[in-house]
Amino acid sequence: MSDLVLRNDAGGVATLVLNRPEKRNAINRELFRALRGHLVALQSDSSVRLVVVRGAGDHFCAGHDLGEKPHTDALGWLRKEVHTLELLSKLRQPVIAAVRGTCFTGGLELALAADFIICDETARFADTHGKWGLVPGWGMSQRLPRRVGSARAIEMMVTCRPVTGVDAECAGLANLCVVDGALDAALADYAEAILAISPHSNAENKRLVYDTDGMRLAQGIDHEVMRNAGFDRDAATRRASFPGAAVRGGQEAG
Repeated sequence: MSDLVLRNDAGGVATLVLNRPEKRNAINRELFRALRGHLVALQSDSSVRLVVVRGAGDHFCAGHDLGEKPHTDALGWLRKEVHTLELLSKLRQPVIAAVRGTCFTGGLELALAADFIICDETARFADTHGKWGLVPGWGMSQRLPRRVGSARAIEMMVTCRPVTGVDAECAGLANLCVVDGALDAALADYAEAILAISPHSNAENKRLVYDTDGMRLAQGIDHEVMRNAGFDRDAATRRASFPGAAVRGGQEAG
């Protein structure tokens, strides 16, 4: 794998680090290829139960590297880029984007492809496509409104104004914003909680949520019942180990 994306594994957590700090981790084609390679490998890695995406240095990602010459097959390459972000969003493992500093345009689209975002107070989120006369092609017009609502998404898109980490949390763009210096501790706290949960349940919860996006309530409930993957193989052991489970008869389950 290229050193433009580093993978560090520890205790069931795989951390992918965008590694162009001198360019604020702006995305070029070589970085995208490296990211794709890691995501393909993660699809079949059952030892990984949580994926974290972050940037090297003080920034998450400044977006697409506009200094790179266009690909000779622009539409074909765009499809590969979109498919790479789909690989990220469809991983069975929960995916967290951990954001410091700049998270602009293509970088924001990358973060939005994660299941959720946590950030610190240095974070700045913006969609600057309009500043350069561009329109999104990596999912901004679809994922951003689903995260913050249409009105707020259009505001960000037509003004190109940055949103602070604190405001991102208030808007629902980020799930959590912590003080500068506390991001690693917040990640560790989330990892502890996620790793304690059945990986089967985590994967199937993700699948049900994404598969039913846009369905009417009744259709979604039917899908949940008819396309249900069933209990984890260790479900009985988990219930038996829960304090008081024998007395309550497992009535906490839905």
